[in-house]
Amino acid sequence: MGTGTGSPLSKRPLEVKLAKPRGFCAGVERAIEIVERALELYGAPVYVRHEIVHNKRVVESLRDKGAIFVEEVDEIPAGAVTVFSAHGVSRVVESNARKRTLHVIDATCPLVSKVHKEGRRSADMGHAVVLIGHEGHPEVEGTMGQIGGEVHLVTQVGDVAALEPTDPARLTYVTQTTLSVDDTRDIIEALQARFPSIQGPDVRDICYATQNRQTAVRDLCTEVDVLLVVGAHNSSNSNRLREIGEAEGLAAYLIEDAAALDLDWLAGARSVGITAGASAPEELVQEVVARLASHFETDITQLGGVEENVQFKLPPELTAVAPDAVVARA
Repeated sequence: MGTGTGSPLSKRPLEVKLAKPRGFCAGVERAIEIVERALELYGAPVYVRHEIVHNKRVVESLRDKGAIFVEEVDEIPAGAVTVFSAHGVSRVVESNARKRTLHVIDATCPLVSKVHKEGRRSADMGHAVVLIGHEGHPEVEGTMGQIGGEVHLVTQVGDVAALEPTDPARLTYVTQTTLSVDDTRDIIEALQARFPSIQGPDVRDICYATQNRQTAVRDLCTEVDVLLVVGAHNSSNSNRLREIGEAEGLAAYLIEDAAALDLDWLAGARSVGITAGASAPEELVQEVVARLASHFETDITQLGGVEENVQFKLPPELTAVAPDAVVARA
């Protein structure tokens, strides 16, 4: 890993520009809050199926407080307090949890739950459902398992030509929430061209956080030489932010934390932009900023952007004990 340019006595200047908004969205805040509240209310351990959100720092922090993370509910003792992650789960997982008499607290992001409801409603009307999303992503697996009926997964434009729905005239599409309007536009246009009667959600149903962060990073890319995206490598929305930087012609890097930053990436750069995926805590961003400041004479600015004030309610069972404290940290 590189050591960077300059010494503590002669640091070269570097502009550091921060995207706004960046980092945690309301759905992630809510999911973390649910695990913390459950630990306070029921005591440790509280079991969490899958990573509550895709971020190692968050998972380790909750593990230190008494959360136990598992991949499947059959790893959880019968009757134990169990939290489903923000990504959502399938009906099979819900059924298995009931069989084990688990005390389930559902941390599924409300925007993901909305997609589940739209998909089920379409299936109930006899429509086949096209899900636009990434194969293997936990949200996609949960959504496909919630809808039931005929579901087709489409990941890219080329997949549309291979679709063979039972009744092409009765077709609805829904999208993975961590995809933006820009991510899905070409696929939706291809679906509409091949299946003119296909129905789909209003663009207002697209996840606000995904769209806002992608818009902010595009603005950021016009002002910097290098882009750093703070986030996990298995985070869909974080990877997309890095891809946007590359598409805008920048050297763009996805890093989990400050230790992963190779200072040689900044050789010759006069400015660097920093953003963070929706599951990355702000402390990770500030640690990256601090590492830069230790090697460069930094001028730090935050770009203007959307002020997010979205809040999602916590499950009633977690708010009844201390209602005055119930505020989603957005």
